[in-house]
Amino acid sequence: MKVFHNSWDDLLKEEFQKDYYKNLRELLVDEYRHYTIFPPARQLFYAFDLTPYEDVRCVILGQDPYHNIGQAEGLAFSVKQGVRVPPSLQNIYKELEADLGITPPHHGSLIDWAKSGVLLLNTTLSVRAHEPMSHAKIGWELFTDAVIRLIDRKADPVVFILWGAHAGTKAALIKNPKHLIIKSPHPSPLSAHRGFFGSKPFSRTNDFLVQSGQAPIDWRIYDNQ
Repeated sequence: MKVFHNSWDDLLKEEFQKDYYKNLRELLVDEYRHYTIFPPARQLFYAFDLTPYEDVRCVILGQDPYHNIGQAEGLAFSVKQGVRVPPSLQNIYKELEADLGITPPHHGSLIDWAKSGVLLLNTTLSVRAHEPMSHAKIGWELFTDAVIRLIDRKADPVVFILWGAHAGTKAALIKNPKHLIIKSPHPSPLSAHRGFFGSKPFSRTNDFLVQSGQAPIDWRIYDNQ
């Protein structure tokens, strides 16, 4: 079964055959039929489509998709162009500008990051409209934990950016000492001032990648996508 049409297909084919995933798939078919679910089904795996396994140099881990109309596009913390930039992403942009001097774009789509080697992964890949974490216990975390373990096996060093307490628990899955884990409070307005601001995740990521002989991430986001 070809889902991504890139290297993720072979890497995850065994995962797709496991009972939990078959049950998850059946449940999702029913959920999309009877409820408004985000992101649209065609964008459930958008992060994997844009960032093949061999291109992953950084993982930014979120919790679950935005749950309001028209926001989620299958990339953690990202929203479709034309949608108001959510407060957490506004804070990410503030830290990006303070850290690297990059002027924030006029939209909230992080597709440019995904194409630069940043896997924008939520631990749960779907959600019912207006019901945050409504799909948190249906099997997605088994799948995304498997993805994190696969990335942990990469020979080249990878940066894992874990924002918030929930993402921080996933550090236990990262066993390879070659990798860098950057943990800080979540960028939401409730917690950003407790250590997210000033954490410099973008420059720290690039310093680490360059020191390990890799190209830095292009953290610029362009308005003319």
